[in-house]
Amino acid sequence: MTDRPTARETIAAVTDDLTFTELPYPARESGPDGPLAWQGYDTSRARAAERTGEQESVVCGTAQVEGTPAVLIAFEFGFLGGSLGERTGDRMEAAYTYAREHRLPVVPLIATGGSRMQEGMLALTQLQRVARQSALTREAGLAQIAVLRNPTTGGGWATLGAGADVILALPGAQVGFAGSRVRPPDADPAAYTAEAQVAAGAADAVVQPEDLRRTLGRWLGLLTRRSAVPAPVPPPLGATDLPATGWAAVQRARSPRRPRAESYLDAYFTHRLPVNGDRCGGTDPDGMLCGFGDHEGRTVAYAAQTGTPTRPAGYRTATRLIRLADRLGIPVLTLVDTPGAANDAEAERQGVGAAIADLFLTVAAARTPVTTLLIGEGGSGGALALAAPGNTWATPDSYFSVIAPDLAAAILKRTPQEVEATADQLRIRPQDLAELGVVRHAPGDNPEYRP
Repeated sequence: MTDRPTARETIAAVTDDLTFTELPYPARESGPDGPLAWQGYDTSRARAAERTGEQESVVCGTAQVEGTPAVLIAFEFGFLGGSLGERTGDRMEAAYTYAREHRLPVVPLIATGGSRMQEGMLALTQLQRVARQSALTREAGLAQIAVLRNPTTGGGWATLGAGADVILALPGAQVGFAGSRVRPPDADPAAYTAEAQVAAGAADAVVQPEDLRRTLGRWLGLLTRRSAVPAPVPPPLGATDLPATGWAAVQRARSPRRPRAESYLDAYFTHRLPVNGDRCGGTDPDGMLCGFGDHEGRTVAYAAQTGTPTRPAGYRTATRLIRLADRLGIPVLTLVDTPGAANDAEAERQGVGAAIADLFLTVAAARTPVTTLLIGEGGSGGALALAAPGNTWATPDSYFSVIAPDLAAAILKRTPQEVEATADQLRIRPQDLAELGVVRHAPGDNPEYRP
């Protein structure tokens, strides 16, 4: 493969052998030199066709990726910079329509510099067509997984790329809304890379070319398995006996030896793939883990707090994850473990209250089943936002409280010596929470888990 593989080379690299079938393309009548009669446009297209062997800047078809069928839209950058024109829009609209009619996920393999200058505003309006097709595909509950090749700029990034459900990128790819010829002269080129977009939470992962087929196949396999059955509750990995006092529950939950989210996720899933970032410029990798995984042959989405104060980007990433799972009909598992939401000035500037509110609303409105396990600290609304009403469970080394007992004592103007008594008054132990109806008892076939 060359430094910039062609559309068909890219298709061959990610699909199973001999499974690609090109879709028929709509015919479009056009006058000399295109819709704007741009002098020399027909000659430019003819040269591009001779050089690439393609008649347009996208190649569309169906194929299997690691056994999962999908519709692929591959850009040919050698054809006028992979630019979008009316005929490009015709092909993409036909591909999306085929995907909906046959209930197939869509995989754009993007390499484009943006809209085609020789077609003016008619080229730019193709972005509206693409957005419409993407929206209809979302409404149909079908996944869209974009692969960002080099370059992915302009409207191709701002529609097919950034609008996808999962965004994978090749190393070193130029990715950004502004192409290299229209940026400010003092712009940092490092900001317009695949790696920078992942760091900013605008893309999910950078994938090496040799791993792309396997990674894409895993994503397609996970996102095309619907289920209306709730995610099973993970068994407890830590203590099995119940705490004697409220303060003992707090000490257990704060113990550095207690199992954390990573341990629960590793034990629960055969394999899992992370989603990254809130698509608003933020990530919270130390506070919230989100993604999809395989649990006993079923796909389960997960959003898991890690025991640290959760930042606004963490809440927004969880919201994005749950909304995606809801659209795709995939059950969700949430793991609650935070002393509370981040409460520093920067968190306030980043809209922590609005982020928590949006997560509350998303969990409340979810049609897909959500299962929650409290695995450590449950500190106030920053923890409750991730909890499923009526389907929240608690491990023996956890607690849930309106606010941490030591902070509650401070609010009530009590002395430090009264913190332990305050913890008992709040009734925050797992068995207290079950008696109050805040959490559910464990299934009868797992007596060790029963609060």
